[in-house]
Amino acid sequence: MRLPFFYGWVIVAVTFVTMAIGVNARTAFSLFFPPIVDEFGWERGITAGAFSFGFVVSAAVSPLIGRMMDRFGPRGVMETGVALMAAGLLLAPLTTQPWHLYLTIGVMVGAGSVCLGYSGQSLFLPNWFIRRRGLAMGLAFAGVGIGSVTLLPWVQLMIEQTGWRTACTAMGIMVLIVLAPINLLLRKRPEDIGLLPDGDAEPTATSAKPVSNIVDPVWAGTDWTLRRALRTARFWWISLGYFCGLYVWYAVQVHQTKYLLDIGFSPTVGVWALGVVSLLGIPGQIWLGHLSDRVGREWIWAVSCLGFAICFAALIALKFHPTLLLVYLMIFAQGALGYGLTSIMGAVVLEIFQGKQYGSIFGTIMLAALAGGAAGPWFTGVLHDLTGDYTIAFAIGIAVSVLSAVAIWQASPRKVRAVAGQMHKAHG
Repeated sequence: MRLPFFYGWVIVAVTFVTMAIGVNARTAFSLFFPPIVDEFGWERGITAGAFSFGFVVSAAVSPLIGRMMDRFGPRGVMETGVALMAAGLLLAPLTTQPWHLYLTIGVMVGAGSVCLGYSGQSLFLPNWFIRRRGLAMGLAFAGVGIGSVTLLPWVQLMIEQTGWRTACTAMGIMVLIVLAPINLLLRKRPEDIGLLPDGDAEPTATSAKPVSNIVDPVWAGTDWTLRRALRTARFWWISLGYFCGLYVWYAVQVHQTKYLLDIGFSPTVGVWALGVVSLLGIPGQIWLGHLSDRVGREWIWAVSCLGFAICFAALIALKFHPTLLLVYLMIFAQGALGYGLTSIMGAVVLEIFQGKQYGSIFGTIMLAALAGGAAGPWFTGVLHDLTGDYTIAFAIGIAVSVLSAVAIWQASPRKVRAVAGQMHKAHG
């Protein structure tokens, strides 16, 4: 039985809910962190290390997730992620030693999050759309922002009323009973159920010949394996661009609250700023994803990098002029512009390396991206410890933002496949 609308929007809806719960279930560790430290009296570095260790685990399993997607499809990957994350959250309340936290929150939740988060979803969602690829991914990934402003306050309230163990258990149950059934609806590509991308009708003998979005037939016609992709400059430009993109993302996300406190702002402003950034990321991802279908992926990546560059510049200026106006500028640039990166990460790689081993290629590139996400907060902290403030670290953040934009322009997905809004130029 055919639905009255394109099944691809079901895929978007499932991804939206999965991201809202799955990504924020991992983020909730920041809420569990204070009561865990208070209860056990462990050093903060040891306790927080469980979350950092989870980042390392995410990076390590990212190429494996890509291979799993190529072999088993999205249902196998997502259900594996649900099982790992739910098990980690349900076992974490039994913690009595630090290594218990590393195993549950670090290994299990960390590995589950890479399946359920941006990396896993970008392995199949782009297959369902061509003309509206950026819009679809922007809508789906906006689930993270919706989840952060709805689920996290609920988790915090539960911690205050019943304790962190009950809240952690509740998150584990939610992951299991909500995400396990809805992810059975996923399919890897529309052709698997007799459809075409964007819901297009099958061409007939009398219908107009569909316009191809291929700009470089030789490149697009290549059977891209991981080994073959590794020998191209484009692979390494994308890897560099993604490393730098997540470097600046997490460098500012981890350090901005402490920085605002250091220069005299109240804790209320610090927490409010972090929350509003996530809120602004919702329309930012949707609008920039949609715009990328019109103007091209490179332009939107550059705009997002510009957002992070403005954010770092505003943070530097705040040291000398600590005004709320600059805080507003920093928040807007980071959330409404910078967060647009996620809406096109999958599209850039697919439009260059589309093929049977896209999952393996994307997973390997995400290894570089996650390495950048781990390096950004660490190196920013090291520079602060060496220099006594964040000025040099934030200036480097501006330079890294520019380097990320340059790298994606060098990769040039527009020279392989044109977006819908530029197809007239590609075939002019």
